[in-house]
Amino acid sequence: MQPSELPFDLLSDRHLIRNILVSAVLLGLVIGLRYLAIRSLGRFKKTNSADPLRLRARTRWVALAIAVLGLVVIWADELHTIAISLVAIAAAVVLATKELIMCLSGTLVRASGGSFEVGDRIEVDGLRGDVIDHQLLTTTMLEIGPGHLPTGRTVVLPNSVFLSTKVFNESLTDNFVLHVVRIPVPKGADVLKEQSRLLAVATELCAPHAIDAAQSLDSVAAQHGLSLPSSQARVLLDVSSGDSVNLLLQIPVPARRRGEIEQEVLLRFLG
Repeated sequence: MQPSELPFDLLSDRHLIRNILVSAVLLGLVIGLRYLAIRSLGRFKKTNSADPLRLRARTRWVALAIAVLGLVVIWADELHTIAISLVAIAAAVVLATKELIMCLSGTLVRASGGSFEVGDRIEVDGLRGDVIDHQLLTTTMLEIGPGHLPTGRTVVLPNSVFLSTKVFNESLTDNFVLHVVRIPVPKGADVLKEQSRLLAVATELCAPHAIDAAQSLDSVAAQHGLSLPSSQARVLLDVSSGDSVNLLLQIPVPARRRGEIEQEVLLRFLG
């Protein structure tokens, strides 16, 4: 087999051979000039013995800088090719791990913002549930369906959803929350009478825990510097619907019993 037929015949690449020779000459010149500089410094006697040592150290760094700069200039084309290859590889890696990076970023956003913790009831991307676990890549919720009751299903969300979706945390406190019940009433009915009757039902149901709810909500308001609505039950009117008036009942309820108390209010009011 002839030398020209060798698959890795480096001697056939004149550009590579030229760069190697020039690099060798450059390094030889730098080493030689530094050697001459050190010998020249030895001929001068200084009263301060630290001066020659300092100058000798400087010549080493100057020689190193010249060598590195020269090698970069000599191998500029090859370094440019390597840089392009590295950028392409980095881009491919980013594209391949995009979802992983977004999930980790979502975890960082959740942790830095303190948007929720395990045990909180949240609503995100149209889903409501109690958070039962959160990890680096995913968050697991126990789904809450109609009537604020668990459906028995778990929902696993990728943490990337927290980068682009609003998170509603319904757990104002660990014990009590202000819950709103919407009841439509036909406009032809005695709205004020129905409002008073609904308020009486709600007040009776909330009486056993009214004091504890007031203390808990006042504590949260003081801790965060908030001005929360009154913890007493109240009924507001909403006339945004064309054919009915909505009674908006706001009551303080234990966080884990909101669905049960809402159903009890509806049964007593509609019964």
